[in-house]
Amino acid sequence: MIGHEVLDTGLDDGEDDDFDLAEVFDSELPDGRYLDRELSWLAFNQRVLELAEDPAMPVLERANFLAIFGSNLDEFFMVRVAGLRRRIVTGLAVPTNVGRTPQDVLADISAEAHRLQLRHADAWTSQVKPALADAGIDFLSWGDLGDDEKDDLYRYFQAQVFPVLMPLAVDPAHPFPYISGLSLNLAIRIRNARTGRQEFARLKVPPMLPRFVRVGEEGERIRFLPLEDLIANNLADLFPGMEILDHHTFRLTRNEDVEIEEDETENLIQALEAELLRRRFGPPIRLEVTDDMDDLTLDLLIDELDISEQQVYRLPGALDLRGLFDLGRIARPDLRYPPHVPITALAFQPGDSNERPDIFAAIRMADVLVHHPYESFTTSVQAFLEQAAKDPHVLAIKQTLYRTSGDSPIVQALIDAAEAGKQVLALVEVKARFDEAANIVWARKLEKAGVHVVYGLVGLKTHCKLALVIREEEGTLRSYSHIGTGNYNPKTSRIYEDFGLFTTDEQVGRDLIRLFNELSGYAIEKKFKRLLVAPRHLRKGLLRLIDKERRNAEAGKASGIRIKVNSMVDEQIIDALYRASQAGVPVEIWVRGICSLKPGVPGMSENITVRSILGRYLEHSRIFSFANDGDPQVYIGSADMMHRNLDRRIEVLVRVVAPGHLKEMDDLFTLAMSDGTSSWHLGPEGEWVRHSVGENGKPLVDLQDRTMSNVQRRRRARAVR
Repeated sequence: MIGHEVLDTGLDDGEDDDFDLAEVFDSELPDGRYLDRELSWLAFNQRVLELAEDPAMPVLERANFLAIFGSNLDEFFMVRVAGLRRRIVTGLAVPTNVGRTPQDVLADISAEAHRLQLRHADAWTSQVKPALADAGIDFLSWGDLGDDEKDDLYRYFQAQVFPVLMPLAVDPAHPFPYISGLSLNLAIRIRNARTGRQEFARLKVPPMLPRFVRVGEEGERIRFLPLEDLIANNLADLFPGMEILDHHTFRLTRNEDVEIEEDETENLIQALEAELLRRRFGPPIRLEVTDDMDDLTLDLLIDELDISEQQVYRLPGALDLRGLFDLGRIARPDLRYPPHVPITALAFQPGDSNERPDIFAAIRMADVLVHHPYESFTTSVQAFLEQAAKDPHVLAIKQTLYRTSGDSPIVQALIDAAEAGKQVLALVEVKARFDEAANIVWARKLEKAGVHVVYGLVGLKTHCKLALVIREEEGTLRSYSHIGTGNYNPKTSRIYEDFGLFTTDEQVGRDLIRLFNELSGYAIEKKFKRLLVAPRHLRKGLLRLIDKERRNAEAGKASGIRIKVNSMVDEQIIDALYRASQAGVPVEIWVRGICSLKPGVPGMSENITVRSILGRYLEHSRIFSFANDGDPQVYIGSADMMHRNLDRRIEVLVRVVAPGHLKEMDDLFTLAMSDGTSSWHLGPEGEWVRHSVGENGKPLVDLQDRTMSNVQRRRRARAVR
């Protein structure tokens, strides 16, 4: 049965050691062959913005994309821009791979970010906000309200808002207050009526309160007032006896990246907790202000925060549109995407008796490939671990946890298994960016339940998605393995597109046992048969596979490369793809975010095509497919083509071998790259052009809608049989 024999992928130690990288990179490629990664990321966020600007998109989805754009840009500044500035200040920054100085790149980022933030603000004020009003959802200002409405809102202000406000004065007795990162604030100028002296005060808009306050009903219309507008128009209650001269909204972004010298600390958890505390006080990176802020107030903020004019972003309208995420609570399904309901994967569907299926029996029958969110995470991955926790024949469970939800049934299954006396190992990656604090909490809870918790290898993040169940069957031990492209997170599994492979293949089981031993103990494993593992083998293995396609093309054999990733940045991988293209290999790249590769350049990359697809789901799976002269080698896993993934993380790719699974992924890729499918096309100079409407004026195929239809059609076909 396919997937259950010992499969030699040709990636064993001996052949891999014979592969000579120098021979692959012995020919010259032109300078200027890479696109700047930071500007490419901003281009990705522009694609998100273009969805918000699309009038054909349901209007509440447009508002959601505006919120996503803002959240994405915040993280970009907190991490990427902050890191670049830190390297410039410390003298560690070096020229980029596009031949520009770090200072030039920072200037380019600033110019493009300013342009995009203005476009983002305009998309809200002139496009999405009016479209919401047309649909019966109004965003008002204080001046739009009637007297009775103002009275009602004042009572709400007094009861729910006023008690938690904390005005902070700035004067000789009160130094300029600390401004927390991403907080929304009011800068207030007041005059002392008794002395005539002008003063300054800062007021933080409470983040725990709803950002948009519901205003009394007007027929069937839903009406909101920004919280900062409500506060600003009741400042007299906060400063009795003072004259309110002016007030303006501002928002600060700080450096919130985390750096830990793991080899210099004995306790990673304690070091990380200290670093998380330091993160709150990172240096300012960006100051957003409303465009009507007066020069006196702005100069005070610039001086006190010690930032440059380049870091100031003057914006019209409301700041921090992340608050639009709250519109998800509005019960207007007519203003959203039509519902997609995940179905249970065919292999895991209940039989005629409708009893809960035996997940282990299904995997023993054949490898199972599950495609989320089209196929349910709950009835596959979650059910797999929950059954393992309860099964008396299961002796051990080993799993990696990178990001998981706050009420994770995955974590609970591991706790249940440990409490039932099973051996349970959880490798918790506490350094998962912005999830560090939550992961520390879960790690301690797991430890208290008797789970063996480890934190991986010094200097490396464990990013791979692995679960291994050891089960005793008729006197022998059998390994049940799951290797995925996405996190063990039931919440994000409903919006992240990912693949997961279940298998009882003996070789995969042995590979995972060895890998977990390396991650939890002192083993240094050199041999993996059906896996490609970073940082030791993955880069070299992919380069060898790419180069084999080049040699096949030169020999007149069938060749082709298809890669789906979130980011394509690594120079060695890109150069290998350029050389494959020069040899005539058709190369198709499906990338969600950053792409530093230049497609379509004559003599270098004319055989390379790059597409990007954004939509209701976040394309997250990674697929690596090589034609291999008619014997395709296809891998899925957790690795993007970035330095950090290939060199500084534990990543795993597993080879997929079942013909039906290969066809499913090949068909998906063919649909994604089709000119009849809605997508963005990358040009040689880094320009992304959206293709969403055909020559006949009709919308092109939505890949995610079509994929859901295909999955449901397969289920109906089985039901008929």
